Amino acid sequence: MQPIKYILFDFDGTMADTIGPALTIYNRVAKEYDSVQIDEEGRKVMAAGRPQDLLKIYNMSPQKLGLIMLRIRKEIRSLIPDLSPAPGIVNALEEIEASGFRLGILTSNSRSNVNLFLKNNGILRLFDFVYSGKSLFGKDKVFLRLFRHENIARDNVIYVGDETRDIEACHKVGIPIISVTWGLNNKEILSSLQPQQLARSPKEIISCINQIISQRI
Repeated sequence: MQPIKYILFDFDGTMADTIGPALTIYNRVAKEYDSVQIDEEGRKVMAAGRPQDLLKIYNMSPQKLGLIMLRIRKEIRSLIPDLSPAPGIVNALEEIEASGFRLGILTSNSRSNVNLFLKNNGILRLFDFVYSGKSLFGKDKVFLRLFRHENIARDNVIYVGDETRDIEACHKVGIPIISVTWGLNNKEILSSLQPQQLARSPKEIISCINQIISQRI
């Protein structure tokens, strides 16, 4: 088994606080797509469920959700200058990079949006690459495309993400995942899917990385 070289990060919810702005945009355009708005109670339902379950609850097709997500990605670009990194994530990224790991981002957001955010917050220099791939229920396929594109072996990788679908995808492709509890999904649903590690704050990520590495020896 090869040593861990890359720590790959999700973007939305994990690195950047985009969930609130995205919901605001969604609620504003929901009627245009004949969809229901999501209130605070609905937000709790989202946090506790998987995407495939939520589509049933809200009677929404994957195609419609894809169209809405495309609309949100386009509109959120104008909000990038006002978006903040998750509290503590910048310090965590700097510590991880200083420890000798290479950093990358795998996201369903647009590469231009992510690069603008990284540049605005002075952390673009920390990352080797930003890879954008769109797949609502097939993120494992996006991982495989990333590995080919960047010539990375899956044994070299740990992923950090905030959603149930991140865990499911990592299990499918055979890479360890650190699930974070400050993003879209809550710790209860994340824990139930058995990620390798669970980080409750960004400062815990480096210790989670070390735990995974120690378990491989």
